[in-house]
Amino acid sequence: MPEIAKITLPSGTTYYFKDETARAAIAGGTSFLGVTTTALTDGATTAQIVIDGQTVSAINGGIAIYNNKEFIYASSDSKWHEIGDTTDLGNLAYKDTATGSYTPEGTVSAPTFTGSSSDVTITATDNASGNYQPKGTVSKPAFTGEEMTATGSFTPSGSVTVTTNATTNKTATVAPASSGTATYTPSGDVSAPTINVATAGSTATVNSITDVGSLPALTFSVADENLTIEWSAGTLPTKGENQTVKTGDAAYTASQPTFTGTGVRLVTGNIAVPNTYTANFSGTAGEVSVSGTPAGSVSQPTFTGTKAQLSGTTTAAGSVSQPTFTGNAKNVTVS
Repeated sequence: MPEIAKITLPSGTTYYFKDETARAAIAGGTSFLGVTTTALTDGATTAQIVIDGQTVSAINGGIAIYNNKEFIYASSDSKWHEIGDTTDLGNLAYKDTATGSYTPEGTVSAPTFTGSSSDVTITATDNASGNYQPKGTVSKPAFTGEEMTATGSFTPSGSVTVTTNATTNKTATVAPASSGTATYTPSGDVSAPTINVATAGSTATVNSITDVGSLPALTFSVADENLTIEWSAGTLPTKGENQTVKTGDAAYTASQPTFTGTGVRLVTGNIAVPNTYTANFSGTAGEVSVSGTPAGSVSQPTFTGTKAQLSGTTTAAGSVSQPTFTGNAKNVTVS
């Protein structure tokens, strides 16, 4: 893991890190004093403790055990500091191995079911929502009605004659005429509009920049556990001559263009268009005759079936024997 022992600031001054607590803990090393009968707690200032009936003075880095707790003495603050607690440790914390027994494998006997047999009778009754359809046959129904005959005539074919009684003359404009109202202007000229500036666009004066300068820079580097911080302020932009720039568009006006052309009238000769008609239909009449039985009644069919009796047996109640497990006991060793 990388480490930093000192830091150099942009001013060039180097500072070293200092951990007084770590220095005090390692001064003179550590030594185990023993198990004491003197009550110790975290932060206790007891200067002397009793170990094996002998009074022992607390020394820097001295370690003592009291009621399953470990304490170390620091001369920097003249206090005992708790560094461990074995109160919650179980019996296996002080053993290298442990042995116990268990039954890891065996067989389970198959359970048996004991019950009594009883008869069950199912009776089929008429029910529109029932789910059983008995077998049988349905008689063929008979139809009874009265015969009738219908007669009439129709004209299935013939011809239609159309006669034009009168026509009306119509005209269409297809060529220039020497006189009359002009019907269209096929060609001409459009005058060019006149463009004028109504209002000039707005302008503004801005300062030009001849050099954008440089940004400030902050860098960090680590070498031989020394963190070095370097700072560069950068340079400001260099101002140039003032420039006039356009900030808005001008407004313009245009005159209405005019169209100049020559109108003509197109006329054709008379065209005869029919305006009245006479139509006649002539055909040959034929006879048609239809006979049948259009109406009557159908007799109600009858159903003949075979009555069925539904019956069976069921085991309605009983008991299941309790299975038993048979296995072999074995020992397990934890180390």
